[in-house]
Amino acid sequence: MWTQEIQCRGNESQIHLCPTSPSLHNNCSHDSDVGLLCADSVNLRLVGGHSRCAGRVEVLHRGQWGKVCGVGWDLPDAAVVCRELDCGEPVDALSDARFGPGLQTVWMNYVMCTGSESTLKKCGSYGDVEQGCSPYGDAGVICSGKLLKS
Repeated sequence: MWTQEIQCRGNESQIHLCPTSPSLHNNCSHDSDVGLLCADSVNLRLVGGHSRCAGRVEVLHRGQWGKVCGVGWDLPDAAVVCRELDCGEPVDALSDARFGPGLQTVWMNYVMCTGSESTLKKCGSYGDVEQGCSPYGDAGVICSGKLLKS
């Protein structure tokens, strides 16, 4: 049990990096234990493919999964998806719903990645997400599945 008050600011990457202040009185008991519940950090998935590194691109937004429209979908977009999912390099960027019809909800339309973003949500996108994807279909990727050693 720690006898210090932890005063995290929110930008620390680990709890032991948070500033602390010593407690003058050790009045803690196990009745005062604190716990944490971490949210699921998965915000992206591939569905309908032959492996975990191929499929239709779906993103989690506001607690609901939705699809990515294939309008303008290209290899820099696919590169970000492959990297975010630890799936190696992009082999193909597909925009014709090759992995079957997706969800009704469209969360991203006209995605514009440079290829260097760490997550798909950091890429730019625009357009009315409610207009649907026809005739362009859902975005999909095929990744190499092999991580490159640096």
